Amino acid sequence: MEISAVNSIIAASVAPSPVKSPEAQAESRQLIRALKKLNESELLGNNHELTFVMDRETRRPLVRIINRETKEIVQQIPPEYVLRMAEELNSRR
Repeated sequence: MEISAVNSIIAASVAPSPVKSPEAQAESRQLIRALKKLNESELLGNNHELTFVMDRETRRPLVRIINRETKEIVQQIPPEYVLRMAEELNSRR
């Protein structure tokens, strides 16, 4: 699967929509299956897992690598400082 396809699936999966189309639901299921396989493969290490979440302030999707034991965020894309900069720029408008 290409990166652009993954990005569109992520956007559709985390979009704030009360009713998703059957295609969006299928893409969400595909993304969840891919994440499960990736996390089971321990490609990120046996104590880390990949997650997707929505930032509450900016409503943007985030990709995070989480420590399974401590639940600490190991890495996040985009980083927190980028989200806060975007939030600051939006508040100035």
